[in-house]
Amino acid sequence: MNDARTRQADALIEGLQREHRGKLTVFLGAAPGVGKTYAMLTRARDQLQRGVDVVVGIVETHGRSETAALLEGLPRQPMRAVTYQHRRLQELDLDALLQRKPALALVDELAHRNVPGSRHERRWQDVVELLDAGIDVYTTINIQHLESLNDVVLRITGVRVSETVPDAVFDRLHDIVLVDLPPRELIERLQQGKVYLPEQAAQALQAFFSPANLTALRELAMQEAAERVDNALRESDAARGQVGVPLRRRVLVAIDGAGQSEYMVRVARRLAERRGAPWTVVTVQRRAYGEATQEEIDRAFALARRLGGETALLHGPGIADLLLDYAGQNGVSTLVLGRTRERPLARMFNRTLTQQLIQRGAHLEINIVSTPVERARARRAALQHAGSRLRANDAALSVLATLCAIGLSWLTERWLGLDDLSMIFIVAVLMVAARTRMAAAMLTAALCFIGYNFFFIEPRFTFHITARQGVVTVFMFLAAALVAGRLASRLRMQVLALRAANRHANALQELGRQLGSAADLGQVLGAGRKVMAHALDARVWIRAGQQIAGDEETLSATDQAAADWAQRHGQVSGRHTDTLAAAGWSFLPMLGEKGPVGVVGLRTDADGTAQNFEQRRLAEAMVEDIAQAVQRTRLVADLEQARMSGETERLRSALLSSVSHDLRSPLAAMIGSASSLTGYAESMPAEDRRALLDTILTEGERLDRYIQNLLDMTRLGHEGLSLNRDWIGADELIGSAARRLQRYQPEAKLRIDIAPHLPALWVHPALVEQAVFNVMENAVKFSPPQAPVEVEVRQVEGGLRIDVCDAGPGIPEAERARIFDMFYSVERGDRGRHGTGLGLTICQGMIGAHGGSVEALPGRDGRGTLIRMTLPLLNPMPEDEVDDGQ
Repeated sequence: MNDARTRQADALIEGLQREHRGKLTVFLGAAPGVGKTYAMLTRARDQLQRGVDVVVGIVETHGRSETAALLEGLPRQPMRAVTYQHRRLQELDLDALLQRKPALALVDELAHRNVPGSRHERRWQDVVELLDAGIDVYTTINIQHLESLNDVVLRITGVRVSETVPDAVFDRLHDIVLVDLPPRELIERLQQGKVYLPEQAAQALQAFFSPANLTALRELAMQEAAERVDNALRESDAARGQVGVPLRRRVLVAIDGAGQSEYMVRVARRLAERRGAPWTVVTVQRRAYGEATQEEIDRAFALARRLGGETALLHGPGIADLLLDYAGQNGVSTLVLGRTRERPLARMFNRTLTQQLIQRGAHLEINIVSTPVERARARRAALQHAGSRLRANDAALSVLATLCAIGLSWLTERWLGLDDLSMIFIVAVLMVAARTRMAAAMLTAALCFIGYNFFFIEPRFTFHITARQGVVTVFMFLAAALVAGRLASRLRMQVLALRAANRHANALQELGRQLGSAADLGQVLGAGRKVMAHALDARVWIRAGQQIAGDEETLSATDQAAADWAQRHGQVSGRHTDTLAAAGWSFLPMLGEKGPVGVVGLRTDADGTAQNFEQRRLAEAMVEDIAQAVQRTRLVADLEQARMSGETERLRSALLSSVSHDLRSPLAAMIGSASSLTGYAESMPAEDRRALLDTILTEGERLDRYIQNLLDMTRLGHEGLSLNRDWIGADELIGSAARRLQRYQPEAKLRIDIAPHLPALWVHPALVEQAVFNVMENAVKFSPPQAPVEVEVRQVEGGLRIDVCDAGPGIPEAERARIFDMFYSVERGDRGRHGTGLGLTICQGMIGAHGGSVEALPGRDGRGTLIRMTLPLLNPMPEDEVDDGQ
């Protein structure tokens, strides 16, 4: 009752404090591009229409026109200009916003890092100051920027997010809005250029924006939103002095390993199935289990996992407290437990487990399952195994500790003259309790009580006590010894539990770190096998597809059959299981979204002992992480293969288009000239014959250029885009293309502007030069005779930009987006009747093979056409240079 009142008081105080602070509304998304800013602006416009004083502090549109349109009409706070590294940047003007003090401020991108020199390092600190000033704030954030999920996101995506927001900021939430978009729609938006620029979008699709990553991040965002809503409901109920109602009706079944555990699991499964609710099986471990109890709990947990339930192991002394705490933290509505043997004294004082749960768990539906047959068998088993609960080693240690205490007490009394020797015996009890189980501690307390009474309480060497205070002394000693032994034993169990949890966490953290740095399937399997072998002290064998990571020892036929069965059916098999138990290894399947992706084999020491529950739980968690990493590598490989296939097909189609579009003109000119010479050479003047021969020579050289380029591109497509890259400077590249153009068209006028100190390009020089040459030739062809073609080269963020601008008639705006389509031509402009060399389609294929892009834009001053080619600036590894050079 006091705890409930305390929680109610704390909730009321927290609510009153929040009334004087601003209210934080977060628009949460799974990834960039889902529409968080759009949703925030839409809601802000609604608030403005209701008369709320809304001010835009800072909103990032990222060039999206629909987002920019929503900003129109919203009052804006001018941003603060900051100079950093010779650049003018715009940041949130926090002081002006605080002075303006609107009712609602819009502050986009909560995880943003401010420009160095600002008051706060991160934007979330600005938001906290606004909230403390009583200003309501709308903001946006992606789930990967939440600090507590940083390692989870690293394991999912392989990317360590550096800009994070502490969870304490989320604790101040007034409202959370989940902005969701299916992964396929988000990928389509990315491909359409609605999230990133085309070159950035291509890189994002290969790394972060994979379907598996987006699905996992989407689930994390939904879980976070659901938990925040559930917490808000509980806080609201607590403030009213009510017990929160869980939003998800989870069924919790408690087992104790006393003979009916599997029966209880089946009962809970049927109950959860009827209610359509998730369910969990838990057991409370207060001391080390005996072998029979441990085996029964292991079988029950294995059965629960096969039936689709979850399992959990709780550590602590109070069963009722642990069950109620777990139920409150996990949204449990129904608690199922078996009817246990109740002690009369505990029932008299309302201290039985059932009575405690009923009294303190009023918000729970408690189902007591009675199984008389199982309980009778459990009692017989308890009687049979009662003698084995105290192991021989523990009994020997108890006797030895008692003898040592008696000897030390005799020496202390003889040589130091001390009369009160009870503390020596209590220390002996504590030492035994700290090293063994509760049964050994109780035995030691009893032996020390007897020894202390027999040897050191008058009259000595008898169990008779003459003085009344002596009776009180020895029995108080017994009580103190029992209490001290129990406390020491409980503390030892808690220490062991913490050590096990720490080992579990460290092993998973190390596995996540190793898998995060693994680039391909072989490295994933090797890293997983190494970490599992060290953490579980076992031999490990892993198979995924055709790749195997394992010991040199070959598996037997039975082991191979068990491994195949586990992978085929998605269930454990092999040693210490119910399937193919004769195998020497135990096998765990690696489960993916569409079924098993591999199998992991474990072999412990030669003595044949099975792994305990903690080891098995750790093994299952590690296998799950390895399976996710295997899926990630396969998805990356599939995406890369699909990209390469698409690029190859596009190049081949462009070649066919070029053959039909660009080779016909020179062939027709050559055939016409040759036909004229053949039929009329005798009657022609020498000047006309020379002109026809010059035409044949010029068109032949032109055709030779086309054919040579076609051969290079055909070989490139046949070899799957294996570019023979080399370093080349921008001035050398442009100069070579310009000299070629001047050689074939001496009348061409070029105005070249190359920025100084440009970095070198890591490209296929011949292909890129051919692409630049074709665009320059096309521009010269359609420019007026006296108008020069302008060529400008500049470095932009992440790449090098080459602009070729002519002064011709230009391309209509409605047709600019289609000029890169194959077999499409317009009747005027840069793709007129007279041809365009190899055409913009094949030029786009050449640049696209290097990860770049080509686009058509209106010319400067509204005249002509500007063809912009962008190439990425790459920094290859030394081994890449060796491979590409082969």
